[in-house]
Amino acid sequence: MRAKHLFIKSFLVPAVFLGILSLTGCVTFYNAATGRREALLIDTPSEVSLGRDMDKEIHKKMAIVRDAAMQARLDRIGQRVANYSDRQDLNYYFQLVQDKELNAFAVPGGYIYINTGLFNTASDNELAGVLAHEIGHIAARHSVKQIQAQMGYQLLMNLVLGIYSKESMGQAMNTVFNLANLGYSRADESLADKLAVKYTRRAGFDPYGIVSFFNKLEDEQKRKGSSRPIPFLSSHPLTSERIAHVKQEIINNP
Repeated sequence: MRAKHLFIKSFLVPAVFLGILSLTGCVTFYNAATGRREALLIDTPSEVSLGRDMDKEIHKKMAIVRDAAMQARLDRIGQRVANYSDRQDLNYYFQLVQDKELNAFAVPGGYIYINTGLFNTASDNELAGVLAHEIGHIAARHSVKQIQAQMGYQLLMNLVLGIYSKESMGQAMNTVFNLANLGYSRADESLADKLAVKYTRRAGFDPYGIVSFFNKLEDEQKRKGSSRPIPFLSSHPLTSERIAHVKQEIINNP
């Protein structure tokens, strides 16, 4: 009898899940950033709502800098690049985090955060390249896909339905922060670099700023030593490999 109950339960759970999918809808669309048709449970309104709540949590956990001059520079460069993103179905928000580490990260819904250490180190062209890279992740929906892939369906459905339990929000936040600290996959990082070249060039910035910033990061990495990796370089592709690919992308798509 117990085995029968387990069988019924194992059958009903996927059935309930499929029923929820039919109600919420699995969004199929052409993603201009990836050049493919894709299917996602988290549509743009759900993503924006999730990102808004994540932003509130980040404000509780991190020191957000409120300096008018610094914010003006960040917005001027960021919005100029964002205007050329393949994704224009959401607004982009740029914020400064008080942190000396050379790092930047994005969360779903168009929210991008730049550490002051990176902000103060980068020229305008270099900062445009970093912001374009993060915008590329958002345009390709990389963090959304990771959240969808790593969360259990019940927690995922909570997010889709806007039911933000402590557990579901915590897991989504952990996924995003892991991406920020450990890096995306080789393919995701390579695509974000490619999109960064595209967006910076279209916005009127020098895409070689991406290369010069990578060089700065490599120099900083050597100065610190291998025991203290720079988060922005902690992705799978080697920095030298990323530099070569960016240079090739600049040459191939003038």
